[in-house]
Amino acid sequence: MESRRNAAWYCFLVAIALLPLSGCTLSGDAGSYDEARAIAEEAYIFAYPMLENYRMMQLQAVATDSFNRFVHASELPVPPAKEASAAAGGVREQRDTLSSTAWLDLQAEPMVLVLPPIKDRYFSFQFVDIFTFNFAYVSPKTFGPAGGVFLIAGPDWNGRKPRGVDAVFRSEGNFVMCIGRTAVDGPEDLDSVRALQQRYVLKPLSSWLGVPAPKAPPRDPFPLYMRIAADSAHFISYLNFLLGQSRPHPSEEQLFERFGLVGIGPSYRFDANEFNGTIRDAIDDAVASALQQIEEAQVLLCEKSNGWAVYRRVFGDRERMQGLYLVRAAAARTMLYGADQEETTIINAFLDEDGDPLDASAHSYVLKFEKDELPQVEAFWSLTMYALPGQNLVENPLERYTLGSRSSSLVYGADGSLTIYIGARSPRGSNEANWLPAPEGPFSPTLRMYLPMTIPGTPQYVPPPIRKATW
Repeated sequence: MESRRNAAWYCFLVAIALLPLSGCTLSGDAGSYDEARAIAEEAYIFAYPMLENYRMMQLQAVATDSFNRFVHASELPVPPAKEASAAAGGVREQRDTLSSTAWLDLQAEPMVLVLPPIKDRYFSFQFVDIFTFNFAYVSPKTFGPAGGVFLIAGPDWNGRKPRGVDAVFRSEGNFVMCIGRTAVDGPEDLDSVRALQQRYVLKPLSSWLGVPAPKAPPRDPFPLYMRIAADSAHFISYLNFLLGQSRPHPSEEQLFERFGLVGIGPSYRFDANEFNGTIRDAIDDAVASALQQIEEAQVLLCEKSNGWAVYRRVFGDRERMQGLYLVRAAAARTMLYGADQEETTIINAFLDEDGDPLDASAHSYVLKFEKDELPQVEAFWSLTMYALPGQNLVENPLERYTLGSRSSSLVYGADGSLTIYIGARSPRGSNEANWLPAPEGPFSPTLRMYLPMTIPGTPQYVPPPIRKATW
């Protein structure tokens, strides 16, 4: 029996629906290398964010059978041990928030998120669909601090909003990554945040309503993710599985008609043996070429100014990111699950005012914000230090890893300016209150702005340059 979502796909795949379910033939010059490579290259770039998302879902939810329940971070990250610091890292861990993450499986029924009032701190719940669009947010910016009840539904749910539900979020696919972030103001605030996390409730709609659960639909087994397979013609098998868990978007009708010519679609079963050697080689070559394009496109994600790398809009909902397939693929390769700019803006510094790489073994530095240059935010901002190349937090005698608008120790100038001292050695005296310790070597600080105050049509905020200094 065909599911409703596959029926929806068939509405615009009629032209190729008569092709065999296992394998395919190419239009035009049937079996041409050039046609197969061009289509597969385009398809892999389209699929890359989905593949990376599936990789994470397999690791965090499928392998552990932990769908539909929160995993709460309860501790703040610290620098790795010295012997591990070079190999550790890759992701810039932050100490601004504690995460509460959950993978949602919406095949059987919607899930309900119940949040208490959160009036004394920043929080956000980000919902990422199977295509890696940020399709919904719950935060002070979107729904205020009063808490509420939020229903997350998959593509096959046709119910009405139940009484008592504040909003319904509809995902284009059956699997959703929910990322909760709750602001924490240092180690002394951990107990309060942990208690708040325990009040975040996630349950199936039937459980929330107090009615029997619906009969579970037939489920396709999750294909085992392997990198070597995802980076070859076998990516088609993963993509077809994921497309079978979603509904087609009208804007991509022609795209999927084209992809169908190489056996991509929810109605196809991938079998490499069905391709002749020429076509198989074409698809493998297309994947290699697409990966190179994705790697090279990462430089397009940021605009560089004053020594800072300012991310352009590379994450968002379908309306904002529609058609930007290469940008989205490059963003997924750089960092999955990035936030919308309206929620969090992230800016990394790599060079000083003179264009030289930041290196505290050679120099000390200052970062001076004039009063009108301070980050304008509705929540808070932070500046966190990372050692390169591992991108790890930096061990220091003060155990100070970040400074920002919540730092009670910061000393502002009489004119409202703020000078932050950056170096491997303390500036001593009263200036130590504004010291952000750096490693004895290359480093890169990250500025994070939570609920940045942006004015549509105006340039994105860029911090002042970091300057060499002596003390």
